[in-house]
Amino acid sequence: MMASKSPVRRITAALGALEVADGPMSRLEAARRLREAAEELEAAQVEAARKAGATWKEIGACYGLTKQGAQQRFRAARNQANAVTAAPERKQASPIARPE
Repeated sequence: MMASKSPVRRITAALGALEVADGPMSRLEAARRLREAAEELEAAQVEAARKAGATWKEIGACYGLTKQGAQQRFRAARNQANAVTAAPERKQASPIARPE
């Protein structure tokens, strides 16, 4: 999947793949692609809302979160989206375990 495609197009493609998938692993792959594209779209819309003047309190209210909860949630999403954009050809591995 090309990273340059818009999240909406990637969502549409993933939904199509999910509909025609012939087994559990192909459905899982389509679901994963759908989730990743939806998260990217959501993060982009949060950024757009912030640039348009929305406060973190307003964004948090949309999700049933506090201002701080929204900041934490979308700061992590923005960092993840930036990492995906920086390395589009590399599949994302599971999060790195932090030392205890």
